Amino acid sequence: MEGILVPISLFLGAFAMVFGIRYLSNKEKMAMIERGIDPGIHKATPKPFLSLKFGLLLVGLGVGLLVALFVVRGIFGREMTHGEEGQAVAVYFGFIGIFGGLGLIVSYLVEKKWLDNNKLL
Repeated sequence: MEGILVPISLFLGAFAMVFGIRYLSNKEKMAMIERGIDPGIHKATPKPFLSLKFGLLLVGLGVGLLVALFVVRGIFGREMTHGEEGQAVAVYFGFIGIFGGLGLIVSYLVEKKWLDNNKLL
């Protein structure tokens, strides 16, 4: 009996979530129409530099993995024990976060410079 309750409750929960999201979205659009606002206008706005942002993020992640590989190979050049393997994993995740964040910061600086140059024109 317990084995059948889990799939049923998951199905009902997923259905309730989708129904609730659609219901609230429809209610929001109706309220916008009542106030005289076009409900589809905010979804058509372009996102400038989105591909640049993701490209720099992926480059940063790749560089982070490469630097982490060299650091781990340099520090743990010999056979690793179980505790050192955990430290190596921490080094990998740390460098992924650091260089991914640096990629996003570079993306922000490039976007800001471009926007400042185009405001002057």
